[in-house]
Amino acid sequence: MTAVTRREVLRDLAVTTAALSAAGVAWPVLAQDEVVIPFTDLPAAAPGAPPQRMPPSLQTFYTPNDEFFAVQHYAVPAVDVATHRLQIGGLIDRPFELSMDDLRKRPRMEQVVGFECSGNNNARANPLVGNARWAGTGLAGLLRAAGLKSTAKEIVFFSADRNSEEVSHGGNVATVDQHFARSLSVDDAMRPEMLLAYEMNGAPLPPGHGGPVRLIVPGWYGVANVKWLQRIHVQDTRFMGKFMAREYVTLRGTDMAGETIWAETSVARMRLKSFIGRVTRRGSICTITGVALTDGTPLKAVEVRVDDGQWKPTTLSKENTQYSWKMFTYTWQDPHPGEHRLVSRVIDMNGAIQPEAADPNKKTRWENNEQFVRRLVIPS
Repeated sequence: MTAVTRREVLRDLAVTTAALSAAGVAWPVLAQDEVVIPFTDLPAAAPGAPPQRMPPSLQTFYTPNDEFFAVQHYAVPAVDVATHRLQIGGLIDRPFELSMDDLRKRPRMEQVVGFECSGNNNARANPLVGNARWAGTGLAGLLRAAGLKSTAKEIVFFSADRNSEEVSHGGNVATVDQHFARSLSVDDAMRPEMLLAYEMNGAPLPPGHGGPVRLIVPGWYGVANVKWLQRIHVQDTRFMGKFMAREYVTLRGTDMAGETIWAETSVARMRLKSFIGRVTRRGSICTITGVALTDGTPLKAVEVRVDDGQWKPTTLSKENTQYSWKMFTYTWQDPHPGEHRLVSRVIDMNGAIQPEAADPNKKTRWENNEQFVRRLVIPS
């Protein structure tokens, strides 16, 4: 339970109205006779517990910076933008470091990317998710400028986020200074969509979201998007740090010649998922709004089912991009008063379908993507 508590830390963040306008964020206003229908399935807060993190309101395609979830594993580090240097070293021809001004002078790149925490789940109503327009410079160009050696196999991204921890192996206990760090293969790191971001929704990247610079890995769970980026290190071996080898590891069983073989994998690409997050009513018509998340694989459809009815196609937002969350709406005609159950599912172009139930062969709490049944009451 300690890890859960640490991951639930939320920092107060801020962004100005001017910055949101610059990012093209629209703030839809309910019509005079339109109302939000509340869900009745939100988990109750435990007595004496701090306020729960609520799911995003889905009033906007871009999640406002102060609504976008924020997680850190140690205390938010104090990083001086004026003196911060991003170091690039290891198996490269030209080791160097860059100031924030140096990064801003490099070719600018923007990406709309949505992602969720790998620990997001239905029991908590999936609050740890967001979608934003990120701006910065491409990672691949920076690595090309450094000159990767032929022996390079893995790129490790170290955060300024650090703490002293006790690590036990074989009965021996050592106290070590531990950075948060994650790695990518060279092939993944060189993909053109990888981004070193210093802006979020048109504003300088807020400290609570990893400012002054963070890694954005489109299509991957939030843990891969290393915040407070301090050092990029190129090496020829697999990186086995705490957050690759001991935490954010999924234990899953697979059949091999009639025997279940259990293996552990590091949390990486997002699994196909969708959920409904908002229902509004105007007269006799309800509008159901939700989002789907993918690893970038194109979608075939997102569907909604009301109570025990048939699956029905939804309308996908024209703002959706390959790596954004995929916002969808469904028009629910003449719902009768009383309690109802709503659920969505997403299907990609390869025929993969969001599973109805949790994977019984997964024994860890990461990578939850089963369908999320929502409950509400339509008033008379």
